[in-house]
This record gives sequence, C-alpha cells and structure tokens, in this order.
Amino acid sequence: MFAENWLCTGPYLFVLVEILYLCLFAFLAGLIDSVVGGGGLIQLPALFVFLPSAPIPALFGTGKLSSIAGTSVSLWRFSRNVEINWKAVLPAAAAAFVFSFLGARAVSHFDKEMLRPLILVLLVAVALYTFFRKDFGAIHAPRLAPAKEVWYGMGVGLVIGFYDGFFGPGTGSFLMFVFVGLFGFNFLAASASAKVVNVATNLSALLYFGYKGFIMFHVGIPMAISSVAGSMVGTRIALARGSGFVRKLFLVVVTGIILKFAYDTFWG
Repeated sequence: MFAENWLCTGPYLFVLVEILYLCLFAFLAGLIDSVVGGGGLIQLPALFVFLPSAPIPALFGTGKLSSIAGTSVSLWRFSRNVEINWKAVLPAAAAAFVFSFLGARAVSHFDKEMLRPLILVLLVAVALYTFFRKDFGAIHAPRLAPAKEVWYGMGVGLVIGFYDGFFGPGTGSFLMFVFVGLFGFNFLAASASAKVVNVATNLSALLYFGYKGFIMFHVGIPMAISSVAGSMVGTRIALARGSGFVRKLFLVVVTGIILKFAYDTFWG
C-alpha cells in the first residue's frame, strides 16, 4: 500500500511526465524482450533513474507487472504462429515458477554480487559460440527423446528459475541459448519457448511482490500497456523476419548485457 501512497507525494504534472518517460522505455523493453529477451536491462534502469526515491522492492515489483504483461502477449502471439513443444517447455516453466520464488527468498542469505564474474564468463562464451557457429539455431531439429525432454526441461527450469529469482539479468538470453543448444530448437522456436518460462518466473515474482505490497499500480499499469504494445510490434517483426534476424538481434542484446556486466563488475 505504501507504494501507491508514495506516488502521490510529488507534483501531479511531474509524476505524469515521469510516467510518460517510463512508458517509452517499457515499450522499448517489450519490443526487445519479445524477440530475444533482455528487456529488463532497459526497463529496470529506467525505473531507478526516473523514480530514485521509490523503495527498491517497489521498483522491482512494478517492473515485474510491466514485464509479465508484455511477455504474456508475446507468448500468445508466438503460440499462434510457432509450434511450441509444450511437453518440454511446461515442465521447465513449472520448475522455474517454484525455484524462482525460492531464489527470491534466498537473496537475503547470500552475496549475489559474487555471481557477476561467473555470469560474465558464461555470457561471453554464449556470444562467442553463437557468433562462430553460423548455423546455430538456423534449423529446427529437436534432438531429445520425449522422456528426456521432460527431465531436461525440469532441470532447465530449476537452474534458470532459481537464477532469475536470485539475480535475474540475462535470463531470457540464457533460456534461448539452452533451447537452441540443448534441445535443438531454431531461434524462433527458442524465443517462443523462452517466453513460456519467462511468464512463469515473472508470475512467481509478481505474486511475491504483490503479497508484500511492493507494486506501484499507478505506474505499473501504464507501463504494462506500453510493454504490451512493444511486444506486439517486436513479435510481428520476429515472425516476419525469421530465425536469422532473431539470431543477429540475440548477439546484439547479449553483447549489451556483457558490456553492462563488465561495467558493473569492474567499475560499478
């Protein structure tokens, strides 16, 4: 409740301008996230910049409200045009839902900043592998037996779900890389599959933040609408341009995440 009360303390016009700026960034985040993930790197910093005096949990909760709206619409659009392997993806989403919540609860017990160097190395490896393997993700050729898909999916959901709840940045990119490299999906199918898991992790976090009262609805609802608009545009572009375009944008976004991680790790 305090989050909504906080929003009303500033001049009305000033708050309105802040919301308009945040809606612009939510639109851009929804567009990028709908294709290759990484929208949080656009949206979350914007929340910190334009709402500097808001409580940090309220910023995260408000961001999750916006994110889940855009990701859900993107998933709906993808599911109508791209075949999703639900037998592999749903177990991953279920495990991710549970372990994302556990990861969020574990934040207070560990120093998550110790993960930065490891995640930076993994992201660099992902980018280099994708760059040099020109055919990586070009052909949709699932390589796992149905039973293995279920177990591998649960394993993916466990690890990445916990990571998303505990730390978060780069989750969408890691999911896409796993669905391409481990399951044999092309980049378009991997992007659609990643949305299923992302919706689960976002919902888990949103329920937690909502229960605690850490959502500024006056900010989050306009941002959610903007994120939906961005997701619709991004999904349309991805479906029209195909896996080759998604692969290129994936490399661009992962490079941006690497630069952000490097800055935060060594100079931030």
